Order: sequence, then C-alpha cells, then structure tokens
Amino acid sequence: MSAHALLSPSAAHRWINCAAAPRLEATVEDSGSSYAAEGSLAHAYCAKKLKEYLGRPTDGEQAEIAELDAQYHSGEMDEYTDTYKVIVLEKLNAALERTPDAQLLVETRLDFSDYVPEAFGTADAIIIADGCMEVIDFKYGKGVRVSAENNPQMMIYALGAFARFSFEYHIDRVRMTIVQPRIDNLSEWELSIKELTNWTETVLIPAAEKAYKGDGPQNPGGWCQFCKVKSSCRALANQCTTMAKDYADKILTPEELANDVLPRLATVKT
Repeated sequence: MSAHALLSPSAAHRWINCAAAPRLEATVEDSGSSYAAEGSLAHAYCAKKLKEYLGRPTDGEQAEIAELDAQYHSGEMDEYTDTYKVIVLEKLNAALERTPDAQLLVETRLDFSDYVPEAFGTADAIIIADGCMEVIDFKYGKGVRVSAENNPQMMIYALGAFARFSFEYHIDRVRMTIVQPRIDNLSEWELSIKELTNWTETVLIPAAEKAYKGDGPQNPGGWCQFCKVKSSCRALANQCTTMAKDYADKILTPEELANDVLPRLATVKT
C-alpha cells in the first residue's frame, strides 16, 4: 500500500464528482508547499497537546515539530492550537458524563477499504461513546471556509470509525465538527448511522468504484479548485470558453450574477 491512498478522504469531494480526477492527478508529482508545511506543523502541535493531556507518547509529533518549527512556528499558531485543544476536551468531558468509558483517539489511522478501494486515512480526533460519536477535524487554512454539513471527508472518517468501534459502543449518531480557528469557523453537523449507511451505499461506494477505475469523463465544478491537473483539463477549458461566449456583450442583472455567473465562476477559481 502506498503512503497516500489514491482515493483519499480529503479529496473525496473531487473524486465523487469527477471520476477521472484521481488517476490523472496520480501522474503529477506532489511538490508540496509552504502552506502545507505550516498546516502539518499546526496539526503536530494539536496532536501533541492532546496526547500530553492524555499522558500518551508524542515522539512522532516531536520529530515533526523539530523539523518544521524554526521556519513556521508562531505565537499565533500556539493560540489556535490551544483553541482546538479546548474544544476537543470540552466534547470529551461531555461524552464522559454519559459514557464513563468514553475514549478520545488522536491521529488515528482508519481503514475504509471495505467501501473505497485501498483507501485509508488519519482522523485528527475521534470521541467514541454510547449514543453519539464525535469526529473532529482541524483546519489551519484560512483561504476557504470549510463546512461540516454533507462533508464527504468527514463522513468517510465517521464511517471508518463506526466500523472499527461499533462493536464496543452503542452508537446511533455521529456529530462531525470542523475547527478552523484562523477564521473563527466552528462548523458542526450531525446525522444518524442509518443516514450515513444510506449515503455510503447510494453515493460513496458507486462513486469510489468509478473513480478507482478512472471510469468517467472529466467533470468540471467547484471541486476543481485544488485539482493538480486543472491547468491541463480540456473539460474545464471548454467550460471557461463557453462561459466567455455566454456572457459576451451582455449586461447582467444582479439576480443573474448571483444565481448563474458566480456559481459557475467557482469552478474556475484559482
């Protein structure tokens, strides 16, 4: 198994909508960026702070911090990762009130291969308890506000966590939380396990099968924003050309701008 899954949870919004994307993106080397390195450092601090609270080893986090700290650490990062820690521990304490043996799992590797071919991923924080399970994801980026509602990455993590721990706890709901402190975004969404299972069967599994095979045309949409092959995507280029023709020499009303133009521009936003 490779270090990165072909169908990663973080890119699920893209490969669910564009089956061609994963195989095409796999041909492009991931060179990384300063934003990604900064985010990795922030995640390492998040995990370290929670593991220290729980009395668990932090060797992996310490190594990553040692590598990146001099270039990317800031007092601001300390504040934001403290915010994340407080939110997670508040949720843990609430879970312990209803389930004395509730567990907080930090940076937990999950296997989704029963639903998505060869897929795996690491969840930032999971709180396992009777009734409602919590899946919490830390986002250090501030360029795009991320919502937990109908978020396929979070739903895949929830699916993997439920599959792993449902034999130990009586879980009937899952609450998914995005913590994005640099833009004061705390987004939560809850659904039943029945609803999650239905989405898995009707949306996730069929889309994953097609995406793993690369079985489908390139399909431009809002999910193209971080696609590694968008600069060479003929379908996206054709859509841009069509947009230019559609609005040439045309005076648009505010309603047309809001309802037609802006949603289509989200596709080509860089």
